[in-house]
Amino acid sequence: MKIRKGNPEDMKSVLGLIQELAIFEKEPEAVVITEEDLIRDGFGEKPLFHVFVAEVEEEIVGIALYYYRYSTWKGKTIHLEDLIVKEKMRGTGLGSALYAEIMKQGKRDGVRRVEWNVLAWNTPAVNFYKNSGAKILDDWQVVQMDEAGVNAFLEKL
Repeated sequence: MKIRKGNPEDMKSVLGLIQELAIFEKEPEAVVITEEDLIRDGFGEKPLFHVFVAEVEEEIVGIALYYYRYSTWKGKTIHLEDLIVKEKMRGTGLGSALYAEIMKQGKRDGVRRVEWNVLAWNTPAVNFYKNSGAKILDDWQVVQMDEAGVNAFLEKL
């Protein structure tokens, strides 16, 4: 297994893993980004995200996609958007290696927090994170407004 920073040529495989995750999370139609979006947004003058890829026998079988946020309490933080491992590679330690790489990146960057979301029904992931020492905050809820919601809100103004 080899973990390295992703490059534009990897984005087709990265998109495939994102689509695999969407199927796992029972929302296959929710993915609307394209390979071109990933290349533009991750590798332009001001990248919106960074990604580590995990390779086995030259096949990308896992990713950890992250970006930087700013906390008014903590300062610079890392948000781990997705940690994805191909189904056939789960249980091999690959996910743990990608997770460790994100924590190492946070340490290198001097961030005061690494944060992410996990679906409550994804028991293996919840247990993995708890066992790693992460805190799952029960008193916070994720709030989102999708494109249609933004448009509807703005039409009311």
